[in-house]
Amino acid sequence: MSHAFRLGLTPAVLALLAMLSTPVPGAADEHAQGERLFRSQCIGCHSIEPGRHLAGPSLHALVGRPAGSLEDFDYSPVLEQADLTWNRENLDAFLAGPQEFLPGTRMVLWGLDERSRQRIIDYLESIAKP
Repeated sequence: MSHAFRLGLTPAVLALLAMLSTPVPGAADEHAQGERLFRSQCIGCHSIEPGRHLAGPSLHALVGRPAGSLEDFDYSPVLEQADLTWNRENLDAFLAGPQEFLPGTRMVLWGLDERSRQRIIDYLESIAKP
């Protein structure tokens, strides 16, 4: 009897384990799409390097950060006073229409389609992980 069977690992269990350890097809492509979108839509105003601000604040470790909280960036008053934390839901609404979500923000963006927003948010989440 093989070692796998003695451990209770049937062929079905072994096949399931193999499937779970296999990278999801397209996941790398989705990440690349998110990075490409970020570079084409965001990098002109935002850096992802800590402490490096352009026209907009650094987006390093953005997900989970309270809005308007970087001390070394001059936010619009509406962002300084906003009582929100950047999570998927808030980022999605903001990227869909910054002026509608937070009237008075200095963010200039005419909105992104849902798939583009999700890819950019996925990218921002992926670079925030240690």
